[in-house]
Amino acid sequence: MNYNKEGLSNEILIDLYKSMLKPRLIEEKMLILLRQGKISKWFSGIGQEAISVGVTKAMLNEEYILPMHRNLGVFTTREIPLYRLFAQWQGKASGFTKGRDRSFHFGTQEYNIVGMISHLGPQLGVADGIALASKLKNKKQVTAVFTGEGGTSEGDFHEALNVASVWQLPVLFCIENNGYGLSTPTSEQYNCKDLADRALGYGMESHIIDGNNILEVYTKVNAFAEDIRKNPRPILLEFKTFRMRGHEEASGTKYVPQDLLDAWAAKDPLENYQEFLKNEGILDEVLEVKLKEEIVHEINEHLDLAYAEEAILPSESEELSDVYKNYVYQEVIPNKETKELRLVDAISEGLKQSMERYDDLVIMGQDVAEYGGVFKITDGFVNAFGKDRVRNTPICESAIVETGMGLSIAGIKSVVEMQFADFVTSGFNPVVNYLAKSHYRWNQNADVVLRMPCGAGVAAGPFHSQTNEAWFTKTPGLKVVYPAFPYDAKGLLATAINDPNPVLFFEHKALYRSIRQEVPTDYYTLPLGKASLLREGDAVSIIAYGAAVHWALSTLEKHSDIDADVIDLRSLQPLDTETIYTSVKKTGKAIILQEDSLFGGIASDISALIMENCFEQLDAPVKRVASMKTPIPFIGQLEDQYLSRDKFEGELLKLLAY
Repeated sequence: MNYNKEGLSNEILIDLYKSMLKPRLIEEKMLILLRQGKISKWFSGIGQEAISVGVTKAMLNEEYILPMHRNLGVFTTREIPLYRLFAQWQGKASGFTKGRDRSFHFGTQEYNIVGMISHLGPQLGVADGIALASKLKNKKQVTAVFTGEGGTSEGDFHEALNVASVWQLPVLFCIENNGYGLSTPTSEQYNCKDLADRALGYGMESHIIDGNNILEVYTKVNAFAEDIRKNPRPILLEFKTFRMRGHEEASGTKYVPQDLLDAWAAKDPLENYQEFLKNEGILDEVLEVKLKEEIVHEINEHLDLAYAEEAILPSESEELSDVYKNYVYQEVIPNKETKELRLVDAISEGLKQSMERYDDLVIMGQDVAEYGGVFKITDGFVNAFGKDRVRNTPICESAIVETGMGLSIAGIKSVVEMQFADFVTSGFNPVVNYLAKSHYRWNQNADVVLRMPCGAGVAAGPFHSQTNEAWFTKTPGLKVVYPAFPYDAKGLLATAINDPNPVLFFEHKALYRSIRQEVPTDYYTLPLGKASLLREGDAVSIIAYGAAVHWALSTLEKHSDIDADVIDLRSLQPLDTETIYTSVKKTGKAIILQEDSLFGGIASDISALIMENCFEQLDAPVKRVASMKTPIPFIGQLEDQYLSRDKFEGELLKLLAY
């Protein structure tokens, strides 16, 4: 192996050796503990230490690194106390996830590391968000993110590279090409000579680096990082290396030809570098033994600390309290001056006033800049706030949701517009697995609002008409808001942006320009999780949200003799069960109207809650009214038949007559 030590002091050369030696010795100890049944699983990075160590050494401590499960050298080079790593792997409290996640599925702001999730792709887009924050704040910092050659087959990889290139973000995309994705060889994963070639299609610079040569990794990455800090842009780096052990230890390596294992064993990054240092007279036996003894002593000492720590005692209250970042609602009372606004105008005005309130709040989405969005909600925003903060995105829902997560990690709020709520399916994974779970897993909130134009009644067909709120109300860690009136929409949007947790904000397209209301002109807030009692009566409780609220009110206009409580939920997660129970206990009858189809919808859970908490006060079964169990059709007469709107009157009268 050819080592070039030009310009590197002996101190640096020894430090690189020690930094590779430490994760190797830890791994050797972990493999012993695994065989003894003292740890449950291990993903080995033996043979790949030069990449983790070289990249981390080239980065500044204040710069973020997003590693994967073979990058132990990132964590040790950042000098995380070993007992905390050992406690993490044992599920102890002094780890980073309170026993809620394993191995390297964690992050730590203290050490500027953001760990992976099992869905490999999302962290690439998260790196984009962190890098975007650096660029917006002119920090002149680089973000490094790791993936394997297998992960480059995921759509997130391509979306993240494209966004980084279009926006010229300072990201080092580091591919550890180690030959196998679990048991699948590279020949079955991609059909190009080198993964670095993919950069050409994104207008991005790329380089191939010998991932087993610590000096090549360190010096080249250091040069790239220094250049990117001055001239922000993404660079794709393909590190050629090999995975010497199984995907995880239980997998073994029987599928790998022995001659291939032997060839790469001869390229061991630690052993070859150690021999080089000895040949250069920089390392001798005495120093080698001394370093190994120091590290082994540190490992054993910190293992004892981790083993001595008491096991976590389950606490239901603590588990529930950590799902969301604590947020104390701050009421801003509306001013008395009002003007009549449509729902679309109220949302636009509320968004604009939040942009004025937070001078770094970023809006992202397709066509949201000069065009103003397909519903013109952000029309004029570019002139008011500039293109740095009002950003057109490529068609890449996953990457933009992930970018929002990265911005949050870097301390910046964002609002992401899904052009239509239906399109969130293309970004579903980062919403339900990254945004929703990060605070519970490692105390990192996702300060992101997803605006979701939704709903039928506009003859838009199966892919532009869904009201898909129920997909998210069942996911712990997300909040879901669904206003029916301009006044509510403006105040609730302000609160959603203030709230440091991920909020899905549903906006019914058919209401955008059909519903008008007097709305305060200044900024104000309304609490999440508080329903609105629109009408009061003793005969029946009508519970609805979104367009269904207006369908219920329209029905009551035809039947002025019906004495009903009408509850507009406004917020679905958190849900105002107190208002629901109080009403039902008073009226004895409940009917729940939703636009979504019936099975698995919000109405089903509300019905169950009423049955469990108000059964003795009920005078009739709880009634649910929902749309047909079909996709949403396009043509008007079929859409009318599909919707629950025209079914409600008959079902209400039946319930009253029960």
